Amino acid sequence: MNVKRLKIYLDTSVVSHLSADDSPEKMKDTLAFWEKVKSGTYDVALSSITLAEIEECPEPKHSILLDFLSLIVYDTIIINEQTIGIAEKFVDFGIMRQKSFDDCQHIAAAITSNCNAIISWNFKHIVNHKTMQGIKAVTALFGYPDMLIYTPSILLGGDENDS
Repeated sequence: MNVKRLKIYLDTSVVSHLSADDSPEKMKDTLAFWEKVKSGTYDVALSSITLAEIEECPEPKHSILLDFLSLIVYDTIIINEQTIGIAEKFVDFGIMRQKSFDDCQHIAAAITSNCNAIISWNFKHIVNHKTMQGIKAVTALFGYPDMLIYTPSILLGGDENDS
């Protein structure tokens, strides 16, 4: 059986947790997940929003995160009118607020580039029931494939014997 690789969108929270001493459990899982990313297990996409947010990190974190990114192959999704239009629907439909518009754009970038899943540690705005239901509604309404939301830990498989 030929299984198609999962196309995943990484938001900034995932890349940021590669160097997050203040969150050791998430950092541990993110580093283990990164090994799978480096090995080519997934087709990876980042957006110009993700890259801009990484650019805003202070040193030395900025350089550390760029070093991690240099180890993987990824497509860069440029935010365009289509992406912004989908992002605006998340605000219009009351799924998210205008002040979280960058997060809306992360989701819209993943949707418009036909990713199978968004990978995120952002529980406040992305990895939550309301957003998941909103994504289902928006993808159905505009004819995009359904999309999943996972943390890096979920993609590690959860096998406790692996640790």
